[in-house]
Amino acid sequence: MPVTGKAAPLIAVTTGEPAGIGPDLSLMLAARPAARRGARLLLVGDRDMLARRTARLGLKLHLREFAADRPNSTGIDVLHVPLAHPERPGTLDKRNASYVLATLDAALARCVAHQCAAMVTAPVHKGVINDAGYAFTGHTEYLADKTHTPRVVMMLLGGTPPLRVALATTHLALSAVPRALNREMLRDTLKILARDLKGKFGIARPRILVAGLNPHAGESGHLGREEIELIAPVVDELKKRGMRLTGPLPADTLFTPRLLANADAVLAMYHDQGLPVLKYATFGAGINITLGLPLIRTSVDHGTALDLAASAAKARGADAGSLIAAFRLAVQLSIGGRRAAR
Repeated sequence: MPVTGKAAPLIAVTTGEPAGIGPDLSLMLAARPAARRGARLLLVGDRDMLARRTARLGLKLHLREFAADRPNSTGIDVLHVPLAHPERPGTLDKRNASYVLATLDAALARCVAHQCAAMVTAPVHKGVINDAGYAFTGHTEYLADKTHTPRVVMMLLGGTPPLRVALATTHLALSAVPRALNREMLRDTLKILARDLKGKFGIARPRILVAGLNPHAGESGHLGREEIELIAPVVDELKKRGMRLTGPLPADTLFTPRLLANADAVLAMYHDQGLPVLKYATFGAGINITLGLPLIRTSVDHGTALDLAASAAKARGADAGSLIAAFRLAVQLSIGGRRAAR
């Protein structure tokens, strides 16, 4: 639930994989007052690590320990979560996997306690977290599990007018996608997508394009029967209940101006069916948002960029646009939610 009251919303930003670009981008956000106007920023991470990265980037920031009752000032609040092992930019260390998860837990706890209005997540490295022995498929699934939310929806958006692409399945091997799709999950996914397009984005009657799974949307069953036996029946059922759905449509022709002009969102069946198009159109300014959670969570549309973090010069030239866009959306959604709650 969004935080209520008239004060500027407090937005928690988890600083991500310490060997990656996340800490640098978080500090670049902190260094741009215009980008965080209308909100209070709370960086979640190791304070000493952030101080080292501040110096490395040549930024002039005063990092201070967070105190909930302290009024706004020129300082940047940090919710200190200690590293498990000193970081080395550009070099992953599985000993810090527990630290990365601890930053997520700390930000989530503040949101659940209504102390923060939203959380924004810098990128983490799934591989090194799994190498450390944790079963981690991504922020989306982790936050769903931690909040005991049975179904969440990953949606990315960006551009003007905005292109919104939601996913029926997220971080799965391609071979596992057909087995993961069923009528119940598609029905729930479309309901969550429509509900949050209404509640979070103010779209009274969302228009959603639904992609098929197979090439040419199955070619009347000759290239697969999921469209006939699974997707079309759910689309038809929900249309009878008043939802504005079109599909299943062939994914190779769905993302065309003619169809997108009459749609508010697209539901793709799997990760690399929808996101390459979205990222081609918006990379560097795209936003990831998790729908269905009992809190607002947004994120960047890119990974840890270890090569950029490894070089101080490259890190200084990195583009914080996606993180800034994610922060601005979190602010807009939290303020919108407070207004709706009055």
